[in-house]
Amino acid sequence: MVAILLGACLGCGASNFTPQVTSVTPTAHPLVAQYNITHYKSGFAAWVEFGTDTNYGRQTSVVTDTGTSSGVVHMNILVAGMLPLTTYHMRAHVELGGNSWVDEDHTFTTGALPTAAPLPQITAGSVSGAPVAPAPGIELLNLVSGPQTLKVVATDLAGNIIWYCPEGIAANPMANGHVIIVQITDLQEVDLACNIVRDVSVDQVNRSLQAGGYSFTIPPPLGLPGGSPFHHDVLVLPNGHWIALCQIEKTFTDLPDHPGTVNVVGDALVDIDLNGNVVWAWSAFDHPEKLNPDRNLQGWPDWTHSNAIVYTADGNLLLSMRHQSWVLKIDYQDGSGPGDVLWRLGNDGDFTILGGDPSQWFYAQHYPHIVNVNGSHTTLAVFDDGNLRVDSSLTACGTSATAPPCYTRATLFDVDESTNLANLLWEDSPGYYSFWGGSISTLSNKDVEFDSTIPSNSSASQITEVTETDPPQPVWQMNIVGANAYRGFRIPSLYPGVTWNK
Repeated sequence: MVAILLGACLGCGASNFTPQVTSVTPTAHPLVAQYNITHYKSGFAAWVEFGTDTNYGRQTSVVTDTGTSSGVVHMNILVAGMLPLTTYHMRAHVELGGNSWVDEDHTFTTGALPTAAPLPQITAGSVSGAPVAPAPGIELLNLVSGPQTLKVVATDLAGNIIWYCPEGIAANPMANGHVIIVQITDLQEVDLACNIVRDVSVDQVNRSLQAGGYSFTIPPPLGLPGGSPFHHDVLVLPNGHWIALCQIEKTFTDLPDHPGTVNVVGDALVDIDLNGNVVWAWSAFDHPEKLNPDRNLQGWPDWTHSNAIVYTADGNLLLSMRHQSWVLKIDYQDGSGPGDVLWRLGNDGDFTILGGDPSQWFYAQHYPHIVNVNGSHTTLAVFDDGNLRVDSSLTACGTSATAPPCYTRATLFDVDESTNLANLLWEDSPGYYSFWGGSISTLSNKDVEFDSTIPSNSSASQITEVTETDPPQPVWQMNIVGANAYRGFRIPSLYPGVTWNK
């Protein structure tokens, strides 16, 4: 439907607000509409509110036309976050020169979810008797290990799918409202209709690595869990660069417990500028003084198996190295650093754990998340899977009939870089062993949310929100059957700067 609107201006004259044309049209994505605005003056700002009735209840970010020349301006706003097979009401709000204008109501009916393969069964809701309400927002899931059609999925807090992209190992929201996705051989920026906005391929990165004289190039997929060349994570830096994890390999001879020649698989980082060129790179093999291939905790050839990158307030990087049970701090200095390993956090690393009990460290961890920084102290959330956890007698869990059982925890640590002392501030042990996957974050209401795979079911996961108390109290829970959530975490909405409360 196209509406030509002549009289909807509020508090403005024709000299400031000339007639506009608006329409709502479908996109190739069944859950995403496109709201089209034509204005005869440049420099206006607009946003769309939408909902299942004319109370609306959700909104997009504000989009600003940055043009300075006069003439017809066409603005298209993608509206996402809707249930399938549902009729929605939506209307635009436009502001220009201190004046505002509200469009008439439009309706849009969403399509169906894909049915080419089974969809995961997702249920979620508040826990009965919870002491507080769940933090607002939606869940972003990175689904793997199932036959499901959808890999990147957003749900409301009742577990209903409200957005998805079909493919991707890991996905993170971007400040411009897009999503960045790891696609094994490519890094892709997509809009909310899953249209590719920017693609950087491994071939492009390798050409740049060769031209720059770096110490490595990225091999073809090596067939290891997690996948290569690109795997597990990609981060958008404050300057707009992308920094991505990739797997590389190097040949060694006569390593401990492995005589002869072996190709060892390690990790590398590549910093890719806005033109797709590598401007900084890091290899685990280039720092033998801190990362020795003789330290082989999880078996060859997958030596390091990193799974997350974190940008720090001082312009450096944290790297979660699962197969070393370490979180590294790397001297990045916003791209000017030499890449030295400044420290290794974890058992047998560069920090002492308060109390001296090695079992209090994290093991085979996922998703370190910086909660806050106060001087030399960082509060760090870590999902502690617990593989090969060492107890006070230095016995690794699960290695024999007499060894202690392995267990999983959600944890918060205080990390003091001035004293190299770490202190376990808080933990929640859910009572099972989640031997891979997972994520953790703190929420706007100060609760902690963590995602874990379910050991009794190869295609199931659980996401839990709990209070940061002792003992923790459950607040909200999601159960997923038919897929594992490699990551599952709360985001305010699909739009930067906007929080959805329902």
